[in-house]
Amino acid sequence: MSGVTQETAVNTGRIARVFIYLVLLLFALFYLLPLYVMAVNSVKPLAEITGGNMLALPKILTFEPWRQAWSTAQIGVEPTGLKPYFLNSILMVVPAVLISTVVGALNGYVLTKWRFKYDTVIFGLMLFSCFIPFQTVLIPMAMVLGKLGLAGTVSGLVLVHVVYGIGFTTLYYRNYYASFPTELVRAAMIDGAGFFRIFWRIMLPVSGPITVVSVIWQFTNIWNDFLFGVSFGGTSQPMTVALNNLVQSSTGVKEYNVHFAGAILAALPTLFVYIVAGRYFVRGLMAGSVKG
Repeated sequence: MSGVTQETAVNTGRIARVFIYLVLLLFALFYLLPLYVMAVNSVKPLAEITGGNMLALPKILTFEPWRQAWSTAQIGVEPTGLKPYFLNSILMVVPAVLISTVVGALNGYVLTKWRFKYDTVIFGLMLFSCFIPFQTVLIPMAMVLGKLGLAGTVSGLVLVHVVYGIGFTTLYYRNYYASFPTELVRAAMIDGAGFFRIFWRIMLPVSGPITVVSVIWQFTNIWNDFLFGVSFGGTSQPMTVALNNLVQSSTGVKEYNVHFAGAILAALPTLFVYIVAGRYFVRGLMAGSVKG
């Protein structure tokens, strides 16, 4: 009887596992459906979209919408597209992510291993900055950029995103370093190691998981930002603003295939980052949640 009971339990477990996988598959298909619609319709002629089923596969495969979205879409009277704005986004994202990550790591190191008076107050103020809505800093930030001569430049956008991102990166590194043994830092001090040597030789080598979290978070937020780009970009607007201009430029018949292609082009960098390093994101968050 025990053998029969055990076999029944095994079969029940297999059925439950198959059911769970089916449910997860349905959810995955549901969430991937918009991406499928975008991808399929981005390689269709416009006539197939307006006069057919958007879920159907293309009868005529064409990559002309992609070419138009990238380089020859008409906005106003001047030919433009996403291509010139892609470089603006790269020049904005890369330094902003690097600077905010390095500064956040230094802040987390100082706030956990070099305690000083009012350190908790300073951390609380930096934590508070994470909850400030974008809209409330538009006018003050515009005044600061104007006084610095950075309004309408990529450098100005880098400064904006660094300032706004330091609170998040500091939070990540502070919580991560709080679980790191302080005794190792004190031992290094006794051996004569200074501030930056301890940070470079001891703290940074063990910061891989939280660095991945910081980079992914900052890259995604900065690349997908629209409000700061349209407010402070001027002639150096990022790709998200160009995508909005591309969609709004269509008069009469909407070129949905071009819009879909442009949306995929704008999303490809963040999609690539998550595919390459997404599995480390949750690990890094869990590693930084032990203490804090």
